[in-house]
Amino acid sequence: MKTIKLIAFTALIGLVVAACGGGESAPSTSGGPAGPGDIAHGSEIYKGTCATCHGGDAKGIDGLGRSLVNNEFIQSMSEQDLATFIKVGRDRDDPDNTTGVDMPPKGGNPSLTEQDLNDVSAYLKSLNP
Repeated sequence: MKTIKLIAFTALIGLVVAACGGGESAPSTSGGPAGPGDIAHGSEIYKGTCATCHGGDAKGIDGLGRSLVNNEFIQSMSEQDLATFIKVGRDRDDPDNTTGVDMPPKGGNPSLTEQDLNDVSAYLKSLNP
């Protein structure tokens, strides 16, 4: 019985070490760390995902999404924090939601990668000097 527990414990430790990245690995396109944001690519993603609610010029659409230009909320965040916010979204019941409209996770586009989110974040930060 002790031998079985020892084998199970050893296997569990092996899985934990492997999951934590016990060594170097090749970059991943699906779940690895994302690089710095690319403003031009972020602009393209914005146009295809975010413009529906925030407008093509990012100046907002009444009743849908706020202006993202010279936006204090965006100005107060780092690019990474903004990317995380976009990833999670904001529920209409959130006390900080001023529109009463859900901002769905990833702007409603579940196919966006971590890199895409970083790119959109870099683009939005470029609109907020």
